[in-house]
Amino acid sequence: MEKDLIEYIAKSLVDDPSSVSVNETEGEKGTVLQLKVAEADIGKVIGKYGRIAKAMRIVLSASAVRDGKSYSLDILD
Repeated sequence: MEKDLIEYIAKSLVDDPSSVSVNETEGEKGTVLQLKVAEADIGKVIGKYGRIAKAMRIVLSASAVRDGKSYSLDILD
């Protein structure tokens, strides 16, 4: 569910939605979602001063609390 949420948000932000991919891996502190977008769209996902990335992480953590899980978001370049 959280993976689909991040993928939906990212596809809504970028110019090339077909290049968006989200991989889910297990980390030490919980599940890590790794978001990969086209190189030209990385700035749109991060946002000015990292505001969009921070907002995506807040939405992800709010969604995860409902399920009692811990998620983190890494944006890969």
